[in-house]
Amino acid sequence: MSDNLIVIAGGPGAGKTTLIEALGAAGYATAPEAGRAIIQDQVAIDGPALPWKDPALFAELMLTWDLRSYRWAVRRDEPVFFDHALAGMPGYYRLIGQPVPAHVTAAVAAFRYRTRVFVAPPWPEIYRNDTERRQSWAEAVRTYEVVAQAYIEAGYELVDLPRASVSKRLEFVLRKAGVCRVGENRAQTMRLP
Repeated sequence: MSDNLIVIAGGPGAGKTTLIEALGAAGYATAPEAGRAIIQDQVAIDGPALPWKDPALFAELMLTWDLRSYRWAVRRDEPVFFDHALAGMPGYYRLIGQPVPAHVTAAVAAFRYRTRVFVAPPWPEIYRNDTERRQSWAEAVRTYEVVAQAYIEAGYELVDLPRASVSKRLEFVLRKAGVCRVGENRAQTMRLP
């Protein structure tokens, strides 16, 4: 059921992955971000599917990763929290100045998530570059804008995450999503490797 598939979206460096990791540590099933993992894998093998080498190929790998994550999550009986999801893909294509392919539009329409999507707004105080995150602050803000617009265009309702501590964000998401509170007894859940 798509109502169990809860997305946390936004631009780079806004605390999404940290929040997803906290949700995982609290016992919730999570689906990690495609982009960072693909970059790590492609760098490790000197592959071509990097956003700074071949952004279209990078996008195709992200699509494949997100489809796999969706298929994994939809078989779960419990909520699964996604670090990004398919519905943001059109934003990436706009960001790289390419038309959104028809198969991406079809994927966004066919593979649906809970209508309410949590979005992490740009947060300059925590933004940092690293090996995988090479975007400038301006690029990070632009990424947030195109991704948020893509979710809106796909019919999702955006709920801004507060610029607050990880624990406050965690409580906010769990309360707004209507799932167990932190500290409640929960069965172990599998996480996507």
